[in-house]
Amino acid sequence: MQIGVETSRAVENKRIFVVDDDEIIRAALQFMLHDEYETHEIGSLESAIDKAASAKPDLLILSENVVKAAGLPVLKEISQRISGVKVLVIVDSLQSGFGKESQAAGAHGYIVKPLTVEFVRQKVDVLLGRRQGVAIPLTVL
Repeated sequence: MQIGVETSRAVENKRIFVVDDDEIIRAALQFMLHDEYETHEIGSLESAIDKAASAKPDLLILSENVVKAAGLPVLKEISQRISGVKVLVIVDSLQSGFGKESQAAGAHGYIVKPLTVEFVRQKVDVLLGRRQGVAIPLTVL
């Protein structure tokens, strides 16, 4: 069992792949989530899909850059290749509209930078069914 994790959560430990070409962002997200989730840092989408064959993730957290490099259709492809996986996209700006485009293309949600521990954990908890969704005003994003 991981230190600081409630027993009920440790039993149902979920696996998350953080996929970003930026090592610092990957490390920050891994740090935010590692005490409650089995979190893996992965540098490319191809590597994440390969790893999913032997260690299926419950959630993929993808950077905007990763999604843009692969193209928005990759979001539907991911759900076909990794059954039951949820996808969360980290976007650089709310004004760009890329978060909404990602959701329309198949992502289950998005988070806008700058990232905070509380908001990342809340969003991940909701997507993985550990917490009920709460409406958060866009000004807080």
